[in-house]
Amino acid sequence: MFKLKLPTDPRWANIAESNLPEILTDHAWCEQKAATNSITLITMLPEYPDIVSELLAIAQEELDHFQQVHEIIKKRGYQLGRARKDDYVNDLAKFIIQGSREDLIIDKMLFAAMIEARSCERFRVLTENIKDEELKVFYRELMISEANHYTTFIGFARQLGDPEKVNERWEEWLEYEAKIIAGYGTRETIHG
Repeated sequence: MFKLKLPTDPRWANIAESNLPEILTDHAWCEQKAATNSITLITMLPEYPDIVSELLAIAQEELDHFQQVHEIIKKRGYQLGRARKDDYVNDLAKFIIQGSREDLIIDKMLFAAMIEARSCERFRVLTENIKDEELKVFYRELMISEANHYTTFIGFARQLGDPEKVNERWEEWLEYEAKIIAGYGTRETIHG
């Protein structure tokens, strides 16, 4: 569906499961950052009320996910640690075009779509490979949500720009992301 060029090695799930407090804390902060990203996009698009409404819904859903992860952390007797730096996301951000306002907004939509696509793929890997039954069910539900967010962000990019050019740019994003993700998959973080 996402056409990701480099799938996650299933062994990453074992790394993640080996330190659940860390992966859950990292995941919680990823959800907070996703909500913040949607709110930032809203500030760039006030003249598009339908897009603003959808972005508000995504931001609220991401905050709900943050709350769900936080509840799992508390229920298991873990503690929500400090926000983590997300090197993967920071590496992706370097690819955002800083050209015209339209190019910037479209690329920010594709940036968001890429993060959602990889997160969805990682949640699938967790669902298929971890032993923790509660988390299997939880990550399956989130996988579906992330797929919907991916579709929404790609749709917005196509709505705001020439769909053919957006598709070409998405292919560039896929190539760039494959180079980046090749260096990840060895830490107990959602994108690490």
